[in-house]
Amino acid sequence: MPRPDTDRVLIVIAIGNPAYRAYCLESVARRHPVALIDAAAPTWQLPHLRDHEVADPQDLDALCAAVARLAARHEIAGVLTWDEYCLVPAATIAADLRLPGPGAATAAACRDKSAGRAVWASDGVPSALSIHAASLAEATAAARRIGFPVVLKPTSHAGSIGVVKAETVEELAAAFAYADQAAQGDGVLVEEYLPGPEISVECVTVHGITTPVAVTRKRLGPEPRFDEIGHTVTADDPLLDEVGPVAAALAALGVTRGISHVEMRLTPTGPRLIEANGRLGGDLIGHLVNLATGLDLPAVAADLALGRPVDLTPTRRAAAGVRFVSPDSSGTVHRAQARPELGSPAWLERLVWEREAGQQILLPSDGGTLHTARLAHLVATGTTAAEVNERLDHAAALLDIRLSPTG
Repeated sequence: MPRPDTDRVLIVIAIGNPAYRAYCLESVARRHPVALIDAAAPTWQLPHLRDHEVADPQDLDALCAAVARLAARHEIAGVLTWDEYCLVPAATIAADLRLPGPGAATAAACRDKSAGRAVWASDGVPSALSIHAASLAEATAAARRIGFPVVLKPTSHAGSIGVVKAETVEELAAAFAYADQAAQGDGVLVEEYLPGPEISVECVTVHGITTPVAVTRKRLGPEPRFDEIGHTVTADDPLLDEVGPVAAALAALGVTRGISHVEMRLTPTGPRLIEANGRLGGDLIGHLVNLATGLDLPAVAADLALGRPVDLTPTRRAAAGVRFVSPDSSGTVHRAQARPELGSPAWLERLVWEREAGQQILLPSDGGTLHTARLAHLVATGTTAAEVNERLDHAAALLDIRLSPTG
């Protein structure tokens, strides 16, 4: 006897940092009953779940066992993840269950920057010249071949972890050590440096046809690192007409269905690809898209995973942005609060403190990561990107932050 529809669940694999991913689960759970598989037992997630299992989401055997336990209690209707490190396991599970998904080979091509670059080079997709290096000697030879400046990065990380620029051969040793430590044995890419503004294109692919639905304009910290310190999204951004290489890049990787977050640089010779991620963009980008255009990308991702049709018609014309707040130095948080004059303006959609008094801030320059460096983030709305950035500047200036030096 078939189970009732209420017993059909969408498996979500790994939530991630709730400060940046809670909105995804909340959106998906409004569309369909959710069963979560994650490394820790759910807490705040429970009101949004029909069921759950605890398992390491990056351990395929453990993941398969958790799926089997859920399948004994429910009919599995789809599999979804927005976690970069779970893309291949999730795709493998979906394929095993004969459910919609990108396929393990496509997910792996999106995860491995070296493989992606090789595919784009053979298909003529405009990207950066890239050479894999397993040692400083190989990195030096690659950099001399490409020509300085170069960018070094791990082959399969996200969030700008381990990404650094080397202007000269004298800077290469420190840059390689920085990237290699983050790579943890997976290898380092030495790449051509692409000048120009960096953006990402948020895409939806259905039956092999890719639709760019939003452009995210990025604000980066000072080089030689490429830390992302803010994003803005504007409905009807004119850059949507200039991102033609995106569809070709995804087609070359075998993407026929799903949400993609594609990063590129607008160089003097035209748009060139940096990487294609087979998932929702992080750092609240999907939330910004919703605030600016009305499109709910987590809901779209869920519908695609469930084999449902999707509607990509924008319902809003606005702008939204996020700003990440980090102090100038590492240390222990002594005080972190908004000054009274900030108030609660309608345009300030959220102010989230990611650290509180007594907790540590560790900047990348001191061995930390993008996430250990962040103290807070703010989201603002407006009619234009310029207005949003002015409001974010204003709000950030009214944060009272005091740190004590570490050690």
